[in-house]
Amino acid sequence: MSVRAEDIAQVRAFNRFYTQVIGLLAESMHESPFTLAEARVIYELGRRNTATASAIAEHLGMDRGQMSRLVLKLTDRGVVALLPPGHDKRAAPLALTPDGDTVYRRFNEMSNRAAADTLLTPLDEFERRDLVSSMRRIQAMLAEPDDSPLTLRPHRIGDLGWLIHRQGLLYHLEQGWNGEFETLITRLYGEFADAPETPPKALWIAELGKEVAGSVYIIPAAASEGEGTAQLRMLYVEPAFRGRGVGKQLVAEAISFCRSAGYRRVILWTQDCLSSARRIYQSAGFKLVREDRHHSFGVDLNGQYWALQL
Repeated sequence: MSVRAEDIAQVRAFNRFYTQVIGLLAESMHESPFTLAEARVIYELGRRNTATASAIAEHLGMDRGQMSRLVLKLTDRGVVALLPPGHDKRAAPLALTPDGDTVYRRFNEMSNRAAADTLLTPLDEFERRDLVSSMRRIQAMLAEPDDSPLTLRPHRIGDLGWLIHRQGLLYHLEQGWNGEFETLITRLYGEFADAPETPPKALWIAELGKEVAGSVYIIPAAASEGEGTAQLRMLYVEPAFRGRGVGKQLVAEAISFCRSAGYRRVILWTQDCLSSARRIYQSAGFKLVREDRHHSFGVDLNGQYWALQL
């Protein structure tokens, strides 16, 4: 897929803007004798306590030769010390000296103050939430997956509207579905909100690094499906978090809930083009009951009805 010129221009414009906002063009870090590159090395050592020069260079994407020169300069200034080598005699670990630790703590304090004064204090609480959430999302999309634990929580105010917006947009971009789908899921989420607490219902929001990674919900099925039947609806996973077991854990939690709530059967409706979701349902033990070709959401689809006996 080709990249649009206006998207490239926006990325470059944002880079120029943010570089100016956080002062990356300044020759030194917080008006200290240290450059930004030197400050990053100090920060990494302060965060890790000890590390080899090669490990820091790899993390920062820095040339090994440049790292060697930086280490020599920082050692001469008395902020970094070489420790006795461990098991690997070829790589002596580095650590901050007491003076280096003082510099590290001062940088941390000044960076915190700069972030608060420059970026956060001028904004109200709603704007701050938007800014921080956008930063987390950028990091989630561009960085390598970290080891943040997946957490599941109940929905909060604003989540239902978010889910409708995200899923309507995602299915339009990925599957070409039109506004009929957004209308349908608006009604479905409304049905969930309006449903009584008995028979039991539940909706789970999956979070990774405090960002919404996906969701699913359980609601009692229509009476025609028989007593003790639950319906699993609206499983989705954000593109930035796919391939990390989010959908599998959401479905497992939904099935566990149905068992504990006394349901005897779980049903769901999906489309055969949603192959990733279908694989999750199959691995969870769902069996295909029937298929139904139809024209919906502006495209030709093959609807599939799946069921799981508990």
